Formats: sequence, C-alpha cells, structure tokens
Amino acid sequence: MKLTKRLAVLCGELEKCGTFADVGCDHGYCTLYMLENNLCERAQFSDISAKSLKKAEELLFPYIKAGRAEPIVCAGLEKITPDAELVMIAGMGGEEIVRILLDGFRPPKLLLQPMKNAEKVRVCLLKNGYEILRDYTFFADGKFYDLIKAKRGGAPQRYTEDMLLFGRDNLLSPRSDFIKKLERDISDNRAWLVSAKSGREAVLARLAKLEEIYDETCRRL
Repeated sequence: MKLTKRLAVLCGELEKCGTFADVGCDHGYCTLYMLENNLCERAQFSDISAKSLKKAEELLFPYIKAGRAEPIVCAGLEKITPDAELVMIAGMGGEEIVRILLDGFRPPKLLLQPMKNAEKVRVCLLKNGYEILRDYTFFADGKFYDLIKAKRGGAPQRYTEDMLLFGRDNLLSPRSDFIKKLERDISDNRAWLVSAKSGREAVLARLAKLEEIYDETCRRL
C-alpha cells in the first residue's frame, strides 16, 4: 500500500493500542496501516454516509471478515465504542472536530488533523483536560497541514496566545515547513493589502503578527 505524504505523516504518529477508531475514514488507508502493522487488536472506521464508507469497506474486507475491523455509519463519535483507546479525526474543519469532541465521549488518545481553525481545536483540548503532545505544521501533497496529538490527563499546560494561533511546537522547535508557511502567508497578506478596498486594518494587524512570528522563529533556527 502506497500512502500519500499526508497520510504517511499521520500514520507515522499513530501508536499501538487495543481498539483504534478512524472517524471520517475516507478510503480507510490509516485503518489498514494500523491493522497490517499489528498496531491494534481491532479497529472501527466510520463515515456519516454509507455510500462513502463503501470504499473503505472494500479495502478492509479481509479484516472485517476476520472480525478485526468494523464499519460504522454515524456522525462523529456517536456509535464509536467508548473503549476506543486511540481516535483519529483527520481532514475535517477545526470547528467540526470541536463539535465532535464536545458531543461525544473523551477518548484517552487523539490524533487530529484539522483543515482550518486549528486554534479552536487547541483551545477545546486544553479546556477539556487534554495534554497536547505534538502540535506542528507539515507540508504534503502541495498543501500545509496542522497535526495535533493529545492525551487525556497528563501535565497541565500553559499555552500563550501565539501558541494557540500557530502551534506550540512550531514556535518552540520550528521546522522548515512552518517557515515556508509563514513566508506564504506573509506574501498572501501583502498581496491582499495592495488590492483591499476595505478591512485593511485587519490585514495590517495580521501581517504584523506574521512578520513578528517569522522574525522570532528564524532567530531560533
């Protein structure tokens, strides 16, 4: 099985557990990775649409037949077994991930990849008793993504406003991908400023913050 770079990064952050759940599983590749590598005893993979779930069911059929994988049609964590030790939610908006977490049970471990509004996911985790273990930006398949790995309980954490906005690991241990994202965002905001007919103050404030973070991050390298 050949994974896209995005999925390869996600799979690289997965770890051994008893029951794994992939919420909004798409094609089911991450569930297959867990099962093929004996990283879980059993797995649940879900989608809100039975039609969309068919792709993953076909891929995982041998494991379904063996009783190690279970397809579930549901919204969020609605029908995911509460004994799932590791839950992955990837490729959804941050607000949707927050809604799923607040409406469901509290899994012991989470691997999250919000497509936007990552800061709202960070706030939700910290307010609901999670310790954030990994929190960084990576570039894959032509796009930038945020990855957040967390566990329930653990040491209390203090996140600054900048850490909530940009990701703690990006600020404390910056990688080249984060630098590139800052450069792109700075370029985009400068372009918007040239053409903006309204809302210039907001763009200027955002640009100033991006340039501040960029300068501080480059000094850490």
